[in-house]
Amino acid sequence: MTTKNLVNTIVGGIQEQKGLRIVTADLTKIPNTICKYLIICEGNSNTHVNSIALKTKDYVREHAKEKPIAMEGFENCEWIIADYGDIMLHIMQREPRAFYDLEHLWADAKLTEIADL
Repeated sequence: MTTKNLVNTIVGGIQEQKGLRIVTADLTKIPNTICKYLIICEGNSNTHVNSIALKTKDYVREHAKEKPIAMEGFENCEWIIADYGDIMLHIMQREPRAFYDLEHLWADAKLTEIADL
């Protein structure tokens, strides 16, 4: 599976769980980044963020036969990160997302906003 196809599969998993304000950042044209794509979304509560993380992991395993190398952030579920190698998935609540503004850390990244379902 190509990296771009895996991005689309991860986005599909997020959408199934009603993840909000999904943005993909294409970092492939930027040298020395830790990954090729960032996917950022948000949930309304600790429970929602936790659900998005776990169900998206299951969705990706089922549809792409891939699993994250590591996942962190389940202690408080304000910000969960899933590392898929070339793709980093950030599932955040609204306040930390606004504070860290990950979408705009790389000015040269190509951002794609995906409409909420």
